[in-house]
Order: sequence, then C-alpha cells, then structure tokens
Amino acid sequence: MLAVTGLAFGTAYMQNACMPSMTIRDVPQETRDVLAERAKASGRSLQEFMRLEVIALAKREEKLAWVERVAERKRNTPPGSPISVEDLLAARDADRR
Repeated sequence: MLAVTGLAFGTAYMQNACMPSMTIRDVPQETRDVLAERAKASGRSLQEFMRLEVIALAKREEKLAWVERVAERKRNTPPGSPISVEDLLAARDADRR
C-alpha cells in the first residue's frame, strides 16, 4: 500500500496541518519500488515525490478540454483565412502561459 499524506512538522509546515490525505491501495510492489527510486534520484522522500506528482497531474489540462479549445479556435477562424507564422507562434506561446 502506498500512502500519500499531508503531515505537518513544526511551525514551518503549519499550512499543511489541515490538508487532506490520500491512500492509494493495491499498488504493485514493482511500481512502488520504481517510484521510490525516482524519489530517491530527485532527492525527495517518496511522500514528497508523490505529492508533487499528484499536484502536477491535477494541473494538466484534460484531453477533452484541449480538443474543445482547438475546435472553438477552428470555428472562429474563417475558411481559407491565412495564418502567418508569427500569428501561429504567438498562439502557441500564449497556450504555454
């Protein structure tokens, strides 16, 4: 079992005192070991490594939302409308902010 918890130690971490925790059950031992190695290689505990990974996962845009944004952009582009390389790169860069 891999437990992801929000433990608070000392006053420096009091903002975590009321954060919820998660428990992930039935994680294969091999998977746990791979994650532990990645955590070790990054200089973090397994708990901290998994906390950061879960946060990053939650921040990723879902595929369906991305598809809808592309579809909306296509709907708003007139047929045969030429798009300059500069406009294309500006749109790409705006999506990365």
